[in-house]
Amino acid sequence: MTEWFNVGKIVNTHGIRGEVRVISRTDFPDERYAPGNVLFLFKDSAQAPVELTIQTHRKHKNFDLLTFEGYDNVNLVETFKEGMLKISENQLTDLEDNEFYYHEIIGCSVSTDEGKTLGEVNEILSPGANDVWVVKTPEGKELLIPYIESVVKKVDPSSKQIIITVIEGLLE
Repeated sequence: MTEWFNVGKIVNTHGIRGEVRVISRTDFPDERYAPGNVLFLFKDSAQAPVELTIQTHRKHKNFDLLTFEGYDNVNLVETFKEGMLKISENQLTDLEDNEFYYHEIIGCSVSTDEGKTLGEVNEILSPGANDVWVVKTPEGKELLIPYIESVVKKVDPSSKQIIITVIEGLLE
């Protein structure tokens, strides 16, 4: 059975030429939304996913705007609203050392190098130069862990374990 990974959610149409507004959920938007790439549209109401080939991609405010080959009119993409764009596991690309997919990190348990369990990664923020992993503690507090060498010491997605070194101000 094929495993599917979310790339983005179509939240609206944009203009009259078949462009759609996407809230991106991918680690690599420029790569995923490159013209010629194939994405699969999943809708609750549909029996099977719709295969879509990207024609154009551009950024607009906080959205990615996409058009698909053969869908050049707003009426043709109106039904895509609220649909999830996904890729299959065989479309995942190999990553460099110390690079991870979001789905590999979310759900990992985070501990200090002194053995104290801090909580579990439940979200990843990409505000700038480095990602920030949001760790929810058992008490419901959120810790923000920067994904930088001086903090994150070991990441083992297969055992869902992350080891960090606590730097000054990190746990406050």
